[in-house]
Amino acid sequence: MAFTKENRGNTLSGILFVALFSMAAMFIADYPFFKNLAISPLIIGIVIGVFYANTLRSKLPLEWVPGILFSTKTLLRVAIIFYGFRLTFQNIAEVGLHGILISAIMVTTTFIIGYLVGTKIFKFDKETTILISAGSSICGAAAILATEPVLKSKPYKSVIAVSTVVIFGTLSMFLYPILYKAGYISFGDTEMGLFIGGTIHEVAHVVGAGNAINNSVATTAVVVKMIRVMMIAPFLIILSIWLVKTGKKISSKAKTKITIPWFAVIFIGVAGFNSLNIIPQNIISDINSADTFLLTMAMTALGMETNVKKFAGVGLKPIYIASILYLWLIFGGYFVTKFIYQL
Repeated sequence: MAFTKENRGNTLSGILFVALFSMAAMFIADYPFFKNLAISPLIIGIVIGVFYANTLRSKLPLEWVPGILFSTKTLLRVAIIFYGFRLTFQNIAEVGLHGILISAIMVTTTFIIGYLVGTKIFKFDKETTILISAGSSICGAAAILATEPVLKSKPYKSVIAVSTVVIFGTLSMFLYPILYKAGYISFGDTEMGLFIGGTIHEVAHVVGAGNAINNSVATTAVVVKMIRVMMIAPFLIILSIWLVKTGKKISSKAKTKITIPWFAVIFIGVAGFNSLNIIPQNIISDINSADTFLLTMAMTALGMETNVKKFAGVGLKPIYIASILYLWLIFGGYFVTKFIYQL
């Protein structure tokens, strides 16, 4: 056991080791170059982790490994729970039915399309396909991190999924404002905000794309994006039930009974508590900063558990799947937004 009297010191050393790498990721992410590209410390953390895993990992004391595994599992679940402090039910009320419908339609259709394209057309690994689809449909790296414990998948599969989010999310941050300013997207501020928030992968990318147009678009976009984030909880519960009901044992470790991801339920509870506005905003801001660090630790630890040799044979299928989803998010999202806004 990781925290028995005999192992506690080594486990804590492993956690501290991950924390030091994560501090470096936070520091690097604060550089103007990375801030301008809206590259979050989560992404930098996983890159640093992968680099370490494939260079100096053999020097790591084996006794510290439980600390890294603790960061990929328990710390990850805690971080997802505290992610609820970024949301309030008032956010939903601000954008009304339009934002809710667009978010629900895009999350559902994007995941279904991704799963069918990945497993039926490309005959690709189901775990990685689900992770890619979750990242594209909900909220990028955070959704992938939240989905991984339900699947009990290998860390390298999450890294593959995260890489697709980085590529297409970053592209979106530049492409959407360019298309809008060139007149190719004929939306007003509210519609454009709904479109950006309903289709771009990462929260950071949504903020970047929205602010590149104007504050009004950015505000609406972030609120709609937060609604998509809130859908992590019902998504994980439905996914867990679906995997059992359909008899699809995605992982060899999968249980035969329905397992409700408790951290997803508590996540919604935290968002509900946050909606009461009991805690001062400055404290909420501090909680969110701490949560970003915990998420960075989880991503860094995932990277540390990823050997690039496991990528052999994967090929370009993840990029093909993510590309098809990206085209759906842009073109499908455009028409969904246009239709829903006219209701």
